[in-house]
Amino acid sequence: MANFSKSNVPQFSVEVYQNEFLPEGGREVNAIVTVTSTGGGTTGGIPLAGSTPSPVFGPGQGPDAAVVLMVDCSGSMDYPPTKMRNARDATAAAIDALREGTRFAVVAGTHVAKDVYPGNGRLAVADQQTKAQAKDALRKLSAGGGTAIGTWLRLADRLLGAAEVDIRHGILLTDGRNEHEAPEDLRAALDSCAGRFTCDARGVGTDWEVKEVTGIAAALLGTADIVADPAGLAADFTSMMENAMGKEVADVALRLWTPVGVEIRFVKQVAPTVADLTGRRTEAGPRAGDYPTGSWGDESRDYHVCVLVPEAGIGQEMLAARVSLILPDPSGAGAPQTLSQGLVRAVWTDDMVASTSINPQVAHYTGQAEMAQVIQQGLDARKSGDFDGATAKLGRAVQLASASGNQDTAKLLSKVVDVVDAATGTVRLKAKVAEADEMTLETRSTKTVRVKK
Repeated sequence: MANFSKSNVPQFSVEVYQNEFLPEGGREVNAIVTVTSTGGGTTGGIPLAGSTPSPVFGPGQGPDAAVVLMVDCSGSMDYPPTKMRNARDATAAAIDALREGTRFAVVAGTHVAKDVYPGNGRLAVADQQTKAQAKDALRKLSAGGGTAIGTWLRLADRLLGAAEVDIRHGILLTDGRNEHEAPEDLRAALDSCAGRFTCDARGVGTDWEVKEVTGIAAALLGTADIVADPAGLAADFTSMMENAMGKEVADVALRLWTPVGVEIRFVKQVAPTVADLTGRRTEAGPRAGDYPTGSWGDESRDYHVCVLVPEAGIGQEMLAARVSLILPDPSGAGAPQTLSQGLVRAVWTDDMVASTSINPQVAHYTGQAEMAQVIQQGLDARKSGDFDGATAKLGRAVQLASASGNQDTAKLLSKVVDVVDAATGTVRLKAKVAEADEMTLETRSTKTVRVKK
């Protein structure tokens, strides 16, 4: 395990958990790679072992950052009228949480996007005066028009792209479906924004499309969640902004180098949420590829790397993969910096106990990834009227949640099914399910818990 430290960059470490032993003819190698960064201003929702809370940045401290808040102002935000008011209050609370010196803007989103503060395609610099002016501008926001989220993201990209900063971040709130642009237009907007800024997305109420909101967050390496009761928006927005303000370094890549003959099956983030990064690889030289991880503060994340190695004889061993954390040179002129790295090994043995043992971290996260998948499949089956299929899939999810100690997901599942026996996954579908409960389960299905130490 190697580390890299610099005064304005968090210190990163990489730990690899695996059973490196393979039977004769064995080819599949699995490893959980735990990446930890210390030195930012947030714990990212996962406390580090033995850690104490990091200090909050004071005025003028921390990295240069720019944030654009995108607020849905479509006509549906007026039903009920408290929704728009809560959105304004939540955005004001997020503005209050801005670190002084942060560049920021507010975008009103309808079927078009308008930068309502500071306007004219600029960013304001957060201080007492600009925060007050932004909150004045918020009070004038009213609901009316349609929803075309791709236009909001493109405007945010233009605003953020003009800023000479380390961290670029968006916060997006919507209450409805993206009905006023084609799905391919939103997809194209996400493709053009990916890698340029990160974005947290929130759906308020129950009239929005879960796969749209989670798709935005996944594409832009942010978080997604439901705020079923608009009264909870202010607390959620404050937390999101404080997390964004704690980010210290952007554009960190997980680089995977593999020897000749090794095939990569997949690379997934598995904690704090499941996100498949396999298709997001960019080539980085001979037999090396980079997978994006976004911005980091004080936090720890886990990744599942699975590769296929060539067959070898008993007693042979090889390096199956080298995992490095890479920080590109901001100017693009210099060489990228290696922040930390770890090794994935393969050793062939005739010891059946050694070669058939499954590493606890690998087993745990394989179950967590399956749980996220069967929840989605079960909810889709339920919507399509396949109640037997839904019962089987959601029963399996209950079983996996119970086995892994994922109590939050178990509670969400219990609002959709009656649990007869969690250990065996025996459940009955509830006859009536509140829409907010079903949407909450779908939105949060990818959230995982870490291995019990």
